[in-house]
Amino acid sequence: MDGTRQPGFPSFWDAVRVWWRIGLLSFGGPAAQIALMHRELVEERRWVSDARFLHALNFCMLLPGPEAQQLATYLGWLMHGVRGGLAAGLLFILPGVVVMMALSLIYATLGAVPVVAALFFGLKCAVLVLVVEALLRVARRALNGALPWFVAVAAFLALFAFAVPFPVVVLAAALIGYALPQAFAASGHGAAKNEAPALLDAVLAADPGRSERMARLARRAGLVALLLWVWPVALLTDVRLFGDIAWFFSKMAVVTFGGAYAVLAYVAQEAVESYRWLTAQEMLAGLGLAETTPGPLILVLQFVGFLAAYREAGVLGGFAGALLTVWVTFAPCFAWIFLGAPYVERLHDAPRLKGALAGVTAAVVGVIANLALWFGLRVVFSRVEPTAVGPLTLGLPDPLSMVPDALALTALAAVCLFVLKLGVVRTLGVTAAAGFATRTILGL
Repeated sequence: MDGTRQPGFPSFWDAVRVWWRIGLLSFGGPAAQIALMHRELVEERRWVSDARFLHALNFCMLLPGPEAQQLATYLGWLMHGVRGGLAAGLLFILPGVVVMMALSLIYATLGAVPVVAALFFGLKCAVLVLVVEALLRVARRALNGALPWFVAVAAFLALFAFAVPFPVVVLAAALIGYALPQAFAASGHGAAKNEAPALLDAVLAADPGRSERMARLARRAGLVALLLWVWPVALLTDVRLFGDIAWFFSKMAVVTFGGAYAVLAYVAQEAVESYRWLTAQEMLAGLGLAETTPGPLILVLQFVGFLAAYREAGVLGGFAGALLTVWVTFAPCFAWIFLGAPYVERLHDAPRLKGALAGVTAAVVGVIANLALWFGLRVVFSRVEPTAVGPLTLGLPDPLSMVPDALALTALAAVCLFVLKLGVVRTLGVTAAAGFATRTILGL
């Protein structure tokens, strides 16, 4: 049975419209983007169940690269095959790529962009509320039992208090789940038992061989993605600037476990000190632009690639450097999904694999909590610095650096979302307008 013929199942173009909407609204980093996808696909449309959403997310958390973009690709593939995965993955990053390209050009030619910063200031405050809402919702659905709660809390403390590397946290959670699958048996299945199955689950239940039939084309697409990734790197090996860009950002594509934050220090050090493509202040400016535009935070690499090439080859060179950076950063993401997702789906019901991925689910709650705290502190306070607390060094805010209008806009976003029930788009619109007014008209 073709899933697109199942009553109520979205057509490819229905899905494209939703992926485009998600791409346009995907502000605030991975936690916010995962929250947005969960709201759009699980809560509002019931296209995907909680269990399948978390199953896909768990696999993506084990991969290098932006997990939210890879999650979109995975779910797009499950719904409409390779073309669905390509549409979902590309539309997730396309708005951010376009916006970052424009902002990179403006920054390179005119300097700082205060009007844009003012417009996006309110968006950051609203995104913080969206992340907290998603954290509570995912925790309620995914943490059933003492061990999942323990893993979630331990993951949070490991990341926030002890600075344990992200891959170590996820691998430890997976091993716990693999060893004790029964302790995680109920995790990720928080929906009511009498609730109708999500549309994708109904399609897969009615046609069990559907994923296997899509697997062959997915594997071919994965191999093509690998070739398309390696091809420009090999072609540009002897081209000094662009060869360096292709090689450096290709390396980043395979070591970015845990998202952009996990490698930003390394990128900044190499790009600023070794290659001298930009200054430390410019690197911070690029991170600020990436945090306030739609799409994965890893798009900060696009900004670095633009400035690196702009300095030597002008505006057209900057565009070429940025596009090359995006190409070698995201092509492998499609390869990992198209090559790996069919195997993960084949083992969907294997008890120990389910236990391992459920262990990762629990850890993801802690990861999202850590990202929410990291993001929230930097929205509400202007200075967050390493602070010694006994034997630990924690990133704590300076109380005197609190930003009153950020706190007020965050409260406004919470009222819009939780009390007035305005929904995501209108909440973002209200807070963006309020942020623009406070920063430009009122001059705060």
